[in-house]
Parts: sequence; C-alpha cells; structure tokens
Amino acid sequence: MSETFTFVVMAFSTLLVVMDPLGNLPLFISLTASQTKEQKRRTAFRTSVATFFILLAFMLFGTAIFRFFSLTLDAFRVAGGILLLLMALDMLRAQPSRTRSSPEETEASVQKDDVAIVPLAIPLLAGPGTVASIMVYSTKHSDILSLLILTGILVVCCLIVWGVFVASEPISRIISPSSISIFERIMGLLVAALAIQFIADGVIGFVTTAMAAAASGTGAQASAAAVSGAVKDAAAAVGAALR
Repeated sequence: MSETFTFVVMAFSTLLVVMDPLGNLPLFISLTASQTKEQKRRTAFRTSVATFFILLAFMLFGTAIFRFFSLTLDAFRVAGGILLLLMALDMLRAQPSRTRSSPEETEASVQKDDVAIVPLAIPLLAGPGTVASIMVYSTKHSDILSLLILTGILVVCCLIVWGVFVASEPISRIISPSSISIFERIMGLLVAALAIQFIADGVIGFVTTAMAAAASGTGAQASAAAVSGAVKDAAAAVGAALR
C-alpha cells in the first residue's frame, strides 16, 4: 500500500467520521423545523460551503499558527488526540459532545433565523476536533500535491454533508433514531481509535526528539530539556484547545 493511498484513506476517514453528518442530522432537522424545503436546501448548501472555507483556512495557515504560538506538531497531535477522545466518549454514549457545542449554545441557536453558519458550520461540523485533525494532516503533509489531495478530500466530505442534510427528510423516515444512535456508537469507536493513534504518534515524536538530543552528544541535560520542552508544548496545546 503506497504512502499516498494510506494518507488519502486516513485523512478522508478521519475528517468524515469527526464531522459526523449522520450524527448531526437530528440537530439539523430540529434547527430547520420551521423552514420550507427550499430554505432547508439553502441552509444545507451554505453550511457545507462555510464548513469548507473554515477548514480550508486552518489547513492553509496551520503551519503559521503553529509558529505563532511556538507549538510543535507532536504537541498538537497529543492535544488533538485528547479532544477526539473526549468526542469519542460522548459518541459511544450517543450523547451530544460539549467539545462541539454546549446545550446553552444549541438552545440559543434555536431562536435564530439563520443557523447555517452558527451552530451548524461552526462549531458542529468545523469544530475543535475537525480543526485539530486537518491541521495535523496539513502540517505533516505540507507539499503542494498533498495539500491539493487534502483539499479534494475536504470537498468530498462537505459534499457528503450537503447530501445528507438535503436528504434529511427521507433519511429520517428510513433510519430510526435508535439506528442513528447505533451508528453514532460505531463511529465513536472509530474516533476513539483515531484519537489513540494521534496521541501515540505525538508521544513517539516526543521520545524520538529526546533520544535524538541525547544521541547528539549534549548528554542527559539536553535530553531532559527536550522532554520538558515537549511536555510544555503539549500542555500549552491542550490548554489552548480546551479554551
């Protein structure tokens, strides 16, 4: 299996599972209950377009954001993994994740006429977990070809979101709420596995950095300093993500 194919499969599965269009479908139906069929189609379209451009911005400027906050890729992997793990635990319980949107935000959005941007696009679809995932992939694979592939993957994911939301009424008639809950739990298990992989990659990166520092001849003090710096980076990334 080629590295490019592995990258495509991993990036596509991660983004689609974290965006979770089917799991967010009940909320879309609830927020657009008073809209006509045409208005729902426009809302679905605007939500998908807004999600695409929000995530595209983080994909293109992820490296600059890392440099501005003096964060490392390994630190962000650990932080993103922790966020994904929190989301996965809520998905396994078939509960709305507070890392995406709080009940207070959801209740306030019900009173809004336009729900396409907030809360549907952000924070539900382009939430912290999705942002962390696409920034990790775009920073690790920063060449032009990989970024074009990642952009294509993002387009496909947003088209799937649009299709699911446009077909919300027939889908809700075919798939019962209990079936959606079962699907949500299965997706939660996949997200948990992806989260553990993110965290493991970050920890391995920390250890590799520490070992490289020790092997360079700077001794134990350099190794300890490298580990300490990596831990501080991870703590800073987690704190920034959870805020």
